[in-house]
Amino acid sequence: MGLDDKIKNAAEDIAGKAKETIGKATNNERLEAEGKADQVKADAKKASEDVKDTFK
Repeated sequence: MGLDDKIKNAAEDIAGKAKETIGKATNNERLEAEGKADQVKADAKKASEDVKDTFK
């Protein structure tokens, strides 16, 4: 996994956590759900890259 990918995935995860927190604080269920989805996407990308690194 390249450093670029790691940074992008971390940024997406952080943005997702922020969205989720703001959604909870403002009672905005849609924003909270978007934040959770962003985190899941970031985790999936990280897992995919880890598998690729394992088979190099």
